[in-house]
Amino acid sequence: MSETNHIERVAIVGASGNLGKHFVEELLKTGKHTVTALTRADSKGTLPAGVKRVQVDYDDDEQSLISALQGQQFLVITLGVRAPPHIHPKLVEAAAKAGVPYIMPNVYGFDIQNKSLGAENLYGKVSLQRCAEVESHGASYVAMCCGFWYEWSLALGEQWFGFDMKNKKVTFFDDGKTRISVSTWRQCGRALAALLSLPESGGSPALSQWKNKPFYIASFLINQRDMLDSIHRVTGTTDHDWEISYEPTDQRYKDGLDEMQKGIRTGFAKSMYSRVFYPNGDGDFESSRGLANDLIGLPKEELDDATKRTVEMVESGWNPFD
Repeated sequence: MSETNHIERVAIVGASGNLGKHFVEELLKTGKHTVTALTRADSKGTLPAGVKRVQVDYDDDEQSLISALQGQQFLVITLGVRAPPHIHPKLVEAAAKAGVPYIMPNVYGFDIQNKSLGAENLYGKVSLQRCAEVESHGASYVAMCCGFWYEWSLALGEQWFGFDMKNKKVTFFDDGKTRISVSTWRQCGRALAALLSLPESGGSPALSQWKNKPFYIASFLINQRDMLDSIHRVTGTTDHDWEISYEPTDQRYKDGLDEMQKGIRTGFAKSMYSRVFYPNGDGDFESSRGLANDLIGLPKEELDDATKRTVEMVESGWNPFD
């Protein structure tokens, strides 16, 4: 790859998922990339025109993965929360054997440079392990640190951002005014497309600036109070229409861990989200690390537009776990 060339051949795992479809859409918009989607034989996901579909067997046929990744320059891994843990390392190993130089591992979210958050965030150790996997196989990772996904976290329920939108209930963590960095799926898609449209090296900005490093992007720096105010503007409600309660983040964190011990799956989300909302600033990487948004030309977004999309998701009965 010459110093002035951008990435042209991109392979994506999870191309029809909540995040992956935005990656595909924005990459295709640039007209600069050939996108290949790796899918299972029984996949029912739909893909837009222009995407090459290659069927693979993640479990029993490594050669199918290696063949699919031959000649690719960048592998993007997006996996659902229920994906078996052995899939990610298999993908990384196959990509390395196929000679793929760059991998975006499935670590979207928190600030991987924040050691205390990484140790206590539950998802943190897995994220760091996945980055290390890539390096250990001789490839380079680019970790998209985008904070929690706004639409996902607001729509899913009280254990995530504290909102039960159907029943108009919210639990404010501490006073509800701790701001954290969050991203919409669309902004994540635009960020990947912008990144892979840069020269690989030989100037600034260039893809190589984020080689084996976090790639910090975000849509908003907001708190729960901001979210509720946005819901009010979109739906015409006021605080009087909502049941608002308060809970200390440290207590929620402990409660979530206890629930996990009892086999309650959502305890993981409760604990992970509570930890990021600690009032010590751990969830605000925009202020502590800075963002790549302006450098790569990402647009400013309107919070109410993202909230409106989320309200529509909830009203339609959206459930990613069905």
